[in-house]
Amino acid sequence: MTETLQQPPALLLTHHLKALKLPTFLREYDRLAKQCAEEGTDFPTYLLRLCEQELIDRERRLIERRIRTARFPTVKSLDSFDFTAIPSLNKVRVAELARCEYIARRDNVIALGNSGTGKTHIALGLGLAACQKGLSVGFTTAAALVHELMEARDEKRLLRLQKQLAAYRLLIIDELGFVPLSKVGAELLFEVFSQRYEQGSVLVTSNLPFDEWPEVFGSERLTGALLDRLTHHVHILEMNGDSYRLNQTDLPPSISLNPLIMHLMMPKTPGYVVM
Repeated sequence: MTETLQQPPALLLTHHLKALKLPTFLREYDRLAKQCAEEGTDFPTYLLRLCEQELIDRERRLIERRIRTARFPTVKSLDSFDFTAIPSLNKVRVAELARCEYIARRDNVIALGNSGTGKTHIALGLGLAACQKGLSVGFTTAAALVHELMEARDEKRLLRLQKQLAAYRLLIIDELGFVPLSKVGAELLFEVFSQRYEQGSVLVTSNLPFDEWPEVFGSERLTGALLDRLTHHVHILEMNGDSYRLNQTDLPPSISLNPLIMHLMMPKTPGYVVM
């Protein structure tokens, strides 16, 4: 104790601030003290400024950590998206989604459009917005996710991976439809959607209309069951059409899902009744 008290105060202060994990305090206290002295600022105001800077820097570090954890291939904001290039995309609706209220409601988002229309950019922008709101985000492509799921299954760590995926407040699955899935891969991906149903939000981008999704999953009934869950609470962004109009359930009038889902889920065995 005596040795500690004999150490220079500045050295002790450095040690204590590091122990308390207050790096901004440590970096700024001397500079800010001189500034406040020149301004004649009282001590509580000096401490307040230090606290404010620490909180700002801490939030910035947390956002950076969430962005790293999300594993975005690149960081893009919605501010850099050219909405004039895609007239069918409603900028106001995208801005509403950027507030992330849909994540609190556990709604889903599906961006449909031809290749090169900016679906991934929109997904990255909404993912970044979620990180900035303090929400956990995971980003992957459909092909990469299926590969990871199959690898985890073979290594007997599938349950751990499923729990990890379920923990994200927003899971972004990009490029669904670019690569057809094997039967096992389709079933594993379906399980991811099923586990997140009304538990966490999913953002999916696809270059295929819904009626072509059975070609990806290899089963009309599996696709119907997936769409039934995915589109229950959904916001659909059409990014290659002439118009972008959403009704009360956020489905464009050009898309009628109920007949499609019922058709896809209808069994082929005569006499079987869907309950």
